[in-house]
Amino acid sequence: MRNVACLSDFSSEDLEWSDPLDSIVVTGGRQLHGSVAASGAKNAALPILFASLLADGRHTFERVPILRDIDSTDQLLEALGCRVAREGTTVVVDVASPRDKVAPYDLVRKMRASILCLGPLLTRYGEARVSLPGGCAIGSRPIDLHVETMRKLGADIDIEEGYVIARAKRLVGDRILFEKVTVGGTENALMAAVLAQGTTVIENAAKEPEVVDLARYLKKMGARIEGEGRSIITIEGVDELQPARHAIVPDRIEAGTLLIAGAITGGRVTVEDCIPEHLEALTDKMQECGFPIETKATSVTVGEAAQWHGTDISTSPYPGFPTDLQAQFMALMTQARGSSVVTEGIFENRFMHVQELVRLGADITPMTQVAVVRGKRGGLSAAPVMATDLRASASLVLAGLVAAGETEVNRIYHLDRGYERLEEKLASLGADIRRVN
Repeated sequence: MRNVACLSDFSSEDLEWSDPLDSIVVTGGRQLHGSVAASGAKNAALPILFASLLADGRHTFERVPILRDIDSTDQLLEALGCRVAREGTTVVVDVASPRDKVAPYDLVRKMRASILCLGPLLTRYGEARVSLPGGCAIGSRPIDLHVETMRKLGADIDIEEGYVIARAKRLVGDRILFEKVTVGGTENALMAAVLAQGTTVIENAAKEPEVVDLARYLKKMGARIEGEGRSIITIEGVDELQPARHAIVPDRIEAGTLLIAGAITGGRVTVEDCIPEHLEALTDKMQECGFPIETKATSVTVGEAAQWHGTDISTSPYPGFPTDLQAQFMALMTQARGSSVVTEGIFENRFMHVQELVRLGADITPMTQVAVVRGKRGGLSAAPVMATDLRASASLVLAGLVAAGETEVNRIYHLDRGYERLEEKLASLGADIRRVN
């Protein structure tokens, strides 16, 4: 992919992406050393970009990663009548009232996060027609919590011909109690509530840093929000919001992936421009394994461990161990001394990378949502493997860093959805890695 353009002439069509048949080839055996910077967080940038729909005018976002999912979001905003411009990692969204409040299937099918335009469109314009979303096939992720939230706030909603059709003269604040923690549901509720009449209280809200970052931008726009980062969030609706400027929070998942890359190769890697607090669930587990971890104000370093052993993880909502690092940590455990138990507590179908790791020689026994990994340092050997989803792609690249021979990871377009130039960042640390047609 390439970044072109000045802010005056950019369109989403100016980005070139890898062909779906492209692959990444990794030759294992090199230790990684050096420093690398984390990009802005995809999972924060997506809802914040959609939040721009809440106010006409020019919204300016810094540290926006160059990713397929961001490009898909830009295209959807353009379809809704916005003008989107990018220069480097700065994106400007110029919002005007859309002629049609429709998020079409051809765009929404590419990315599940497209459902996040439902709340802003509905609360701002009183109507929205949003296609049912697509995304990674890592388990059923129904949008019922999103739909019920809008109904709770007073919207009339129908599902017709694959579209969510929502209408409301004005949303009215209410108590929203999520039966389970939902990041996207919390984000949609936040964006819908900021322009609703009266007070909205979200209970059992998601605490993820990306949710907090969204709330911070909404508050810059003039929203009245209290409690972000805690389980109860209170929103007092206002009549209108204004555009603002905001820098996206660093990507804790990318940062964690890069730390694991250093650890799995026995090297020493520093990830800069990150927030160490957001990585504690991972770094605590790495220390349990025996890896030395050093933290500074905006960086984390993993050092070489003379001997290290496996440890168990169970994914859970923040501040627990993130499901988006489960596959990468499993790759690390294939090289540990002893056995590890990996429990997936968020998605019911997020072990599809297991069969590909086994192709590389990993000793893993999967069950429905639990996998037992029997580690063996140097026990992987190269083979062609297939990426099944975004984070699985990263886990296979990590495994390739230590597999004997040349590992080819296919269908890496998944990788481009959530990692900005991962192969270039790993190469800068000394990896023998390249992207090929």
